[in-house]
Amino acid sequence: MSAKLYDKFIANLELKGYAKRSIDSYVKSVMQLQRFCNKPLSKITGSDLREYWLACRRDYGWCDATLRISYSGIKHFFATTLVRKWKILNEIKFKRRQTLPTVLSTQEVKRIICGLPTLQSKVFYLTLYSLGLRLQEAITLQIGDIDTDRKVVHIRNSKGARDRVLPLPDITLRGLRAYYRTHQNPKWVFPALGHNQGKEAGSAKQPVSANGVQGALRRTVKKLGIKKHVHPHVFRHSYATHLIEANVPILHVQKLLGHADIKSTMVYLHVTTRAESHSHEIVCMVICGVFV
Repeated sequence: MSAKLYDKFIANLELKGYAKRSIDSYVKSVMQLQRFCNKPLSKITGSDLREYWLACRRDYGWCDATLRISYSGIKHFFATTLVRKWKILNEIKFKRRQTLPTVLSTQEVKRIICGLPTLQSKVFYLTLYSLGLRLQEAITLQIGDIDTDRKVVHIRNSKGARDRVLPLPDITLRGLRAYYRTHQNPKWVFPALGHNQGKEAGSAKQPVSANGVQGALRRTVKKLGIKKHVHPHVFRHSYATHLIEANVPILHVQKLLGHADIKSTMVYLHVTTRAESHSHEIVCMVICGVFV
């Protein structure tokens, strides 16, 4: 892709309010198409798109989720940047597979968090779970986002460019304070540790990397012999499910998760196993008390 088209495409996506990660994915999709066709984007035809997606499915084994990302990026490009009115862009359908999320029990959550190798990783996943955060929301938490007096956390510019305020459990606040004393970084709650056994964390300009926290989780799950497919987002799934099992109203769960559509929250109704309590006080015990 030429630099001019690249800049124009990014600008169009930014004006539509897309997050950086979505923009990066869409740009990557268009670049993959161009490499496959091996010709300028202006020379690509609707037939080329058909050949490309057929090859992605048949030869490369792409799943529908990956194909949908590719389709969205390419459709945006040829709808807003290098405008083409091809029927195939409206005819192609990659179905969204309806799968139920993986959910951990509270005891599994406790085993994993207690089994993590460092204070940083323990507090990171405690925070991720007890606040129901997305991975990137936890990584980019800043010191100024935590209001210890009101015991709330301000999640800024999350998915869909929406902010939300979440209650901060006492057990999580204690963990965050203990971890902060080890680095005292003026900006990041979870700063990059650097290569000197974490001694550079206090002056780190960037937060911890996604690869770093994902690697720690992957190694711990393997060591513990847990057979479920556990990744960071599973803690968010588990948080939501445990809330619903504790009879928290689903509209409140939707608000805590920051879902724009209630349908996204209702999926957790299909993975609950029991109702544990009617009171918010007991809900906090279900979510956080297992770590005491």
